[in-house]
Amino acid sequence: MVSAIYGKKLGCTQIFGENGNALYVTAIEAEKGVVIQVKNNKKDGYNALKVGFGSIKDKKAIQPHKGEFVRNNLDLKKNLREIRVDEFDKDYKPGDVLDVSVFKVGDKIKITGNSRGKGFAGVIKRYGFHRGRMTHGSHSHRIPGSVGMCATPSRIAKGKKMPGRMGHKKITINGSEIIDIIEDENLILVKGSVPGAKGSLVFLQKI
Repeated sequence: MVSAIYGKKLGCTQIFGENGNALYVTAIEAEKGVVIQVKNNKKDGYNALKVGFGSIKDKKAIQPHKGEFVRNNLDLKKNLREIRVDEFDKDYKPGDVLDVSVFKVGDKIKITGNSRGKGFAGVIKRYGFHRGRMTHGSHSHRIPGSVGMCATPSRIAKGKKMPGRMGHKKITINGSEIIDIIEDENLILVKGSVPGAKGSLVFLQKI
């Protein structure tokens, strides 16, 4: 069975363990994913399951996505994603369902998601630069300072730390532990933090 699923981060809370200690956990809603297409190494060059999840109205579905569901007589889904695997341990077909049952309490997983976007930021907030002095006529308070070079090579070096977009990067956390699974509500409680804002999409995979 493919031990991976997509979910939506709901937020953080705390629960109490058997020894009475408070545990900081993140709740993830792992909606049931429906297999739309099975890709194999012989035909597509790699093994993967294309899954759809999340409800959507018919009028909001774009035609290329809609055709994939109609062709397999399946209900429309909002999101389409692929789950790559090395080898299939069972035969999958369109219409099969992946849900929270692919995990069990105590499993170690890796979680991938996009971190919170923080907009355009300067070098002080983005990289922790020191500011210039605020007195004695200084005009260099929060600017990055000199960034150029001499006549050779007369350009700005690649990778120079400068103002720009902060956050919204793909982050993977390894070794997170599943504390509890609530199958009736499709919820997974994971120990510790999870990248992304509330409502963001995350990928959970057993390691």
